[in-house]
Amino acid sequence: MTDFVREGRLFRVTGFHPSHRQLTLASEATLVDRTTTRIEVWIGQVELMFLKPYYRNGLHIRRATEAEFGVLSERHGIQAQDAAYTWMLEPDGDSFVVGGNPSWREAEYALMGERESLYDGPWPPDFPAESGNVY
Repeated sequence: MTDFVREGRLFRVTGFHPSHRQLTLASEATLVDRTTTRIEVWIGQVELMFLKPYYRNGLHIRRATEAEFGVLSERHGIQAQDAAYTWMLEPDGDSFVVGGNPSWREAEYALMGERESLYDGPWPPDFPAESGNVY
């Protein structure tokens, strides 16, 4: 299992497209946290989500543990077959998403040029970037 961990960064929900069931979160390069990269997280096939608008201490996206899923299933009526698709967004938080495997992309903000999103345009881009998936 590969978690996505980016501590100490401000992430915000940047969009949810209900017709396509797609959620996006992003962290901008800021002087406040001395970062120079933009990070974007994309989750598709979203069935259910419980989110905060901002994650001030970063994200830690991982599959819900059996105990966490048990609580979420009881509270929200999540079916047992969705356990493999229930993602926690914080190490000890209540935020979660039931959806497809999250993916992420990261690149130096200064190199992105006119590009507004790492998920727009061709991939890989013509500048250095990293990407991955959470399993």
